[in-house]
Amino acid sequence: MAKPDNRADNVEHLQKSIDHTIENMNEAEDYLGEHADEISPQEREQIESKNERRHESLNAFRSEIKDEAENQQ
Repeated sequence: MAKPDNRADNVEHLQKSIDHTIENMNEAEDYLGEHADEISPQEREQIESKNERRHESLNAFRSEIKDEAENQQ
């Protein structure tokens, strides 16, 4: 038997994901700021690309939170 769909804590889980993603973005930016002259251009590009994907994820998370909030009303 399948579990019922309990969406009561989805917003909380999404917010935790947002917080974690922002933390990772900030750590990557700090790393680039501190070690920019020590890393290869390829590594810099990889970090910057990853942060771009994180930014896209943040937008998706925020959209999901909005959808969840609308569905709970």
